[in-house]
Amino acid sequence: MQHDTRDEEHQQHHEHHGQGHGGSSHADHSTHADHAAHSPGRVGWAMAARATLHCLTGCAIGEILGMVIGTALGWGNAETMVLAIVLAFFFGYTLTLRSILKAGVDFRTAFRVALAADTLSIAVMELIDNGVIVLWPGAMDAQLADALFWGALALSLAVAFVVTTPVNKWMIGRGKGHAVVHQYHH
Repeated sequence: MQHDTRDEEHQQHHEHHGQGHGGSSHADHSTHADHAAHSPGRVGWAMAARATLHCLTGCAIGEILGMVIGTALGWGNAETMVLAIVLAFFFGYTLTLRSILKAGVDFRTAFRVALAADTLSIAVMELIDNGVIVLWPGAMDAQLADALFWGALALSLAVAFVVTTPVNKWMIGRGKGHAVVHQYHH
């Protein structure tokens, strides 16, 4: 399709030169979300993996911290898992908020962008991550000093990354998820 080719060339030109439309700043337009929406099949796996890795970083910080706190305090499995999930969302959103705020965006807008960009990704990641831990025999009862605790946690995060990457690829390809965040990066 001729329109897609021109959009792709236009996007590559502006990405290469770090420019926006008509020389305006990168944050003044919605280029990347719009371009992705025009050609959803052209989003690369590398971009989706980077978005997922960003999400995984926040989720892993929250998940590990929640598991460590709950386990160290002797909490039950349900309370520990709830804390880990809450902290995973908190740190996932916080990392995105931080990068958007650095671009000079006001807090309210940055918060809305973070919610739009990360909610589905974090939810899928947490569903898979916690599902693996629940289904792994003995993982829910493992203690901090047990290799099973850390092994199950590491494997659950790896599986969550593999499952969430196609979700992020699909969302970015439709101008959603981290495609929304990308317009605020310089």
